[in-house]
Amino acid sequence: MRTLFFVSPLAALPCLLYAEPAKLAIVGDWQVRLEAGPISVAERQATLTAPATLEVAPSTIREVTDEAYDQLPVFNPAAGGWVRGTQLRGVKCQECTARFLLDPQSFHLKKDTGAAAEWRRGVDYEVDLEWGTFGRLEGGTMTPESKAYADYRHGLARLDTIVVTAAGQVLIKPGTPDVAIPKPPAAAAGELPVCTIYTTARQAKLTPAALFPILELAYPEAPVESPTPAERLLPKTLAKLRSGAKVRVLAWGDSVTQAGYLPHPDNRWQVQFVTRLKERFPKADIELIHLGWGGRNTSSFLAEPPGSEFNYQERVLGAKADLVVSEFVNDSGMNPAQTKERYGKLLADFQAQGAEWIILTPHYVRPDWMGLQSERDCDDDPRPYVQALRVFAAENPVALADASKRYGRLWRLGIPYNCLMMNAINHPDPVGMKLFADAIMVLFPAR
Repeated sequence: MRTLFFVSPLAALPCLLYAEPAKLAIVGDWQVRLEAGPISVAERQATLTAPATLEVAPSTIREVTDEAYDQLPVFNPAAGGWVRGTQLRGVKCQECTARFLLDPQSFHLKKDTGAAAEWRRGVDYEVDLEWGTFGRLEGGTMTPESKAYADYRHGLARLDTIVVTAAGQVLIKPGTPDVAIPKPPAAAAGELPVCTIYTTARQAKLTPAALFPILELAYPEAPVESPTPAERLLPKTLAKLRSGAKVRVLAWGDSVTQAGYLPHPDNRWQVQFVTRLKERFPKADIELIHLGWGGRNTSSFLAEPPGSEFNYQERVLGAKADLVVSEFVNDSGMNPAQTKERYGKLLADFQAQGAEWIILTPHYVRPDWMGLQSERDCDDDPRPYVQALRVFAAENPVALADASKRYGRLWRLGIPYNCLMMNAINHPDPVGMKLFADAIMVLFPAR
């Protein structure tokens, strides 16, 4: 008998009131079963009158043959896995390789194309099979001029979506596979997404961690405060935005602020923020100053000598900004006492020159770096630094743009948060950058 869904709108109430996710069970290595019953996502509802079993495509695997390398560096076992040698192109993402994509049994390094003789591992070359990097060994027969040809298999991540169509069909729509940032398929008009399926590279079968029942269709914005945070904490900046007086905004941070890795500079969080600020305040005359330093934190700026490109006194305080917006995921290693001391100093310095300040809480990074076991059920950021920022902002008070909360709820939208990291570690893509801009914009009034 045909499985029917009836899709109907509910009252326009906050989505959390109607979060009744699809009831799913794994019934085979690559099969999922949806149980009969109601499904509610935000203001939309579907009712499954009979169970449905769906076939999920296995992990996406690609075969690479005769990938040519004109020369290889010496393999460096002391370096990080992603930079121990040449990076295999098939597993390369932004700035590094993604771990565990390479099938370790499949790697062969040859002297020519086709079925040529192989270079000898441990004699001529060495390879990091976890990261997919390789290089020649000194003392072997491979020279700096030797060519090499690689055969291997690697996986890609994929984010499929189970939808209910307007015609009442239950479908799995395939996502776009990628090394680091797989994209879910776009929902067509009338389709209700009810679950995403996160298939990782070289996955042998489905596991419960792969299923992301969709609980929300958008981040549940809190009711607008009156007065707004900007009216309370950023009055000088807000007055200039409204009057059309010049406003100098300093975006200060690490690689996520520098963000040279993005496909276009306009994707940066600070550009998205200022663009939207100008749309909200048509008279606004905003000068945006970029100051990002990859791989560094606030300590790095404070330690730089006079004359340095990143000297704190000259480049941060010397910017004479009306508004400083700071982003430092690289400060995340600080404990609460260190955070209170450091950010207290920064606040005193900004207040001494009349600058107002917005602190951005950081995005989520690679799960094992955060002590997370899963990219699901991770609303609460476990990092003491983030909790300390919230306490600091409330006690002083300072404007806090809590981007961390938005990252922590991505799983409720069916999005594993690390799928927004272009380097599979900690560099947000344009969608991830938008979450920062969203967090800042809610501080400001509608006009």
